[in-house]
Amino acid sequence: MRRTFLHMATMTAGALLVAAGALQAQDWSWSGSVDRGDAVEVRGVNGEIHAERTSGSEVEVVAQMSARRSDVGTVRIEVIEDASGVLICAVYPDRDGKEPNRCGRDDDYHMNTSENDVQVDFLVRVPDGVNYIGVTVNGDASALDLTGEVNVVTVNGSIAMSTSGWGSATTVNGSIDAEIGATSWDRPLNFTTVNGAITVGLPAGVQADVEAQTLNGGIETDFEMVIRGQTKLGMRQLDAEIGGGGGELELTTVNGAIRLVRMN
Repeated sequence: MRRTFLHMATMTAGALLVAAGALQAQDWSWSGSVDRGDAVEVRGVNGEIHAERTSGSEVEVVAQMSARRSDVGTVRIEVIEDASGVLICAVYPDRDGKEPNRCGRDDDYHMNTSENDVQVDFLVRVPDGVNYIGVTVNGDASALDLTGEVNVVTVNGSIAMSTSGWGSATTVNGSIDAEIGATSWDRPLNFTTVNGAITVGLPAGVQADVEAQTLNGGIETDFEMVIRGQTKLGMRQLDAEIGGGGGELELTTVNGAIRLVRMN
């Protein structure tokens, strides 16, 4: 990691009259260099997270904070730079008697909104060669036209993603639409939801071992496949090879259809 530039910009300090109540709003932004192969990770709780490719050499992150009841000033954005890249979190105030909120990687992260209704929407601009991780709880998430590794997670929201590299997406209540430009990969591509459809686009020359499962929905594919075991196309479970087999592709939903699309 190289030296970065951090600044806070308040776009609207007063109240804005919106529909039935007053909406507070405030903007925050960060920009900095992240080495190729390292990752920018953005973690929110309430709000959407959208990432897009940039032609520039720096990562740019813009957050818009808004609320109807709570003070937007009670939520801060924390930036952690380490050997893995940069981690950016929306940090909500602690609640008495509860575990303190903290920004961190893996088990070092803990966040509870404690009835604070501040919503933080992130926009992330990612340069070529930089990996991306986007995590929220209540909100849609997207990561479009990226070139590095992409991992997108939400709970209540849909996911749209496209990358020329490796990718993974997980939600509970929402659909997943993904395009993967790679024809091979060395660790599983995993797309999982509970209530929603999964559509994954792959190149014509892809080589993959596919495992797909749905409880209430069908499975469709544009690819010729070699079916393994007792699995048959048209059923709700599929175990098959594309192009002679290769990297693992895992697709799982409960309530929704699964479709594999051949991209030109």
